[in-house]
Amino acid sequence: MLRGNSPAKIDDKGRLKVPNGFRAVIQKDHGPELFVTSLTGQSVRIYPMPVWLDIERRIAQMPSTHPARQKYLDRVNFYGQVAELDPQGRVLIHPRLRDTALMTGEVDVLGQQNYLEVWNHERFVARLLTEPFTDDDARALSDFGI
Repeated sequence: MLRGNSPAKIDDKGRLKVPNGFRAVIQKDHGPELFVTSLTGQSVRIYPMPVWLDIERRIAQMPSTHPARQKYLDRVNFYGQVAELDPQGRVLIHPRLRDTALMTGEVDVLGQQNYLEVWNHERFVARLLTEPFTDDDARALSDFGI
């Protein structure tokens, strides 16, 4: 399970050194191969390859003409590339996604249960301020016993 937040940095070559706790779980449970992508270009999603393959399996079950399927695939493929953790635990964020998601300097790596989400630190803090957790959010979660 990938959970919590670890601050990290993007180096001059556009590589993220995956924080140790996250890296250990990914390598132990899934191996070094990853799919690095985004839905919006605002942040980076890093999926262990077995997790991504399960998503692709479920997408393949949808009709190929379904508009949501095509929009999803357009975005994840536009931003996405297969990557691998190098021996030092780094993963390359390719230039298109790195530029769009402002992946320079300080970033926040958040565990999202079965994938990592990486945000430019300033962009993420601004998002927290502009999109507060509301009573409606609390009610929606309570429907699931949370």
